[in-house]
Amino acid sequence: METEPDQPTPSKNDVRGVAVVTGGSRGIGRAVVETLCRAGFDVRFTYLNNEKAAASLAEEMRAAGGLARPVRVDARDTAASTALVDETIAASGRIDVLVNNAGITADRLLPMMSQQDWSSVLETSLNGLFGASKPAAKQMMRQRSGRIVNITSVSGVVGIAGQTNYSAAKAAIIGFTRSLAKELAPFGICVNAVAPGFVDTDMLASFTPAQRSAAIARVPMRRFAAAAEISGLVGYLATDAPTYLTGQTLVIDGGLTA
Repeated sequence: METEPDQPTPSKNDVRGVAVVTGGSRGIGRAVVETLCRAGFDVRFTYLNNEKAAASLAEEMRAAGGLARPVRVDARDTAASTALVDETIAASGRIDVLVNNAGITADRLLPMMSQQDWSSVLETSLNGLFGASKPAAKQMMRQRSGRIVNITSVSGVVGIAGQTNYSAAKAAIIGFTRSLAKELAPFGICVNAVAPGFVDTDMLASFTPAQRSAAIARVPMRRFAAAAEISGLVGYLATDAPTYLTGQTLVIDGGLTA
């Protein structure tokens, strides 16, 4: 795990809370970092390969008066994910929000899927989920407060052909969310999942124009979601407002699964 150099820290009066976002350098994760920073959170976010994008995001947030610290973590490495949260707690004395967002795709029909295709998708989605959530849950129990938001997908809700690995990983996140929500509810901690449909990020970059048109035709709203629309929901779940909302998977897909 590689931590970027320290950045100027806002005063305690300026900081709303401490948040960790996995997979935060691009796509939905990047939008979540932006949303939480603008809401006043001190955010640590992870990246793996795109150091330039991570540094750029941190600089953008600093210029806007926020604080976002990039940390290089391989989400498949459970110990590294745990260390990230442990170090955040050691530095800040608390953790208020954890957003488990890290994930990849390796789409193939099952007969053509390799062991690597299977393992890489499940390990990226689930190892870091466990590694980060365990220490976060312990600290939140001590605080008797906190929010955990897990990013899943409609693929985990309904299943999508060509995505047995991704659907399995995202369905596992939903089950994890329900179980953890029941464990932490007595401590006033809310745990929820957000399941986006098609989101206009680089995950759709491989779509041909024909594939994009066909996908949009399946969505009643006739467009893909913007990443900021997903992060807006995550931002709400990260606040103190939804005190009685826990264990739920909120689908945000433009009516795709209606």
